[in-house]
Amino acid sequence: MTVLDALKACTLLKGFTETGLQILAGIASDRTFPRGAPLFVENMVAESLFIIGQGKVAISVKGKNGEEIPIGELGPGDSLGELALLQQGQRMCSAVALTLVSAVELRNSEFQRLLGQKPQACLKLLMAIVGQFSARLADNREALRTLLPRGSLPRV
Repeated sequence: MTVLDALKACTLLKGFTETGLQILAGIASDRTFPRGAPLFVENMVAESLFIIGQGKVAISVKGKNGEEIPIGELGPGDSLGELALLQQGQRMCSAVALTLVSAVELRNSEFQRLLGQKPQACLKLLMAIVGQFSARLADNREALRTLLPRGSLPRV
């Protein structure tokens, strides 16, 4: 699978034109991870977004006692680490290849460079990331409520 094919299959990029996808392909790197290899580890510096072309990735977080708590699996067409393009910080979870994984990596440094050259394509990607994040928050609204003390949600 080519970088462009993986970008075309990515749900995050579903609204992109062929030209927009080619612009992103110009800064993307093709990566391969053998079974059991980490794509990234919780608390490491977040420097890139990954798009899974082939294979499966397990997502987990560390519990209070250091045990790995599985929180999901991702497969072809899924993206992970999107927030690394918005702001470099620390990874909030770990991602490990469950099978041989072919992925596309978009590094923050390359994205920042592209932002000066092709701002429209970058803005479209940033809006897609924000839209996806907003949808995930809405989908998990009730779970989030259980984490907050009663009456602490702000009125909007």
